[in-house]
Amino acid sequence: MPLLITMFTVVLMGYSFHRMHLLSTLLCLEGMMVVIFLALSLWPAQFNPSLLMSPLIMLTLSACEAGLGLSLMIATARSHGNDNLKTLNLLQC
Repeated sequence: MPLLITMFTVVLMGYSFHRMHLLSTLLCLEGMMVVIFLALSLWPAQFNPSLLMSPLIMLTLSACEAGLGLSLMIATARSHGNDNLKTLNLLQC
């Protein structure tokens, strides 16, 4: 369990320090989801084996999040020319 906490903090530090490109933030978010999936997969095996559906639901939501994030990255790269987060301004139409 301390290994999972260490992995999550490393990914969280990567997310906070490398927010320049949209792809790097999406990869860090995906790393967080993988760590949470591993934690949810290992936790019911130790305590209650009837909670085996929650990791599968988390994995499904993670795959949907990754697909949506990549499609948004492609849309912003096509409209703005790059995936730099500093060039994205939500106030512009």
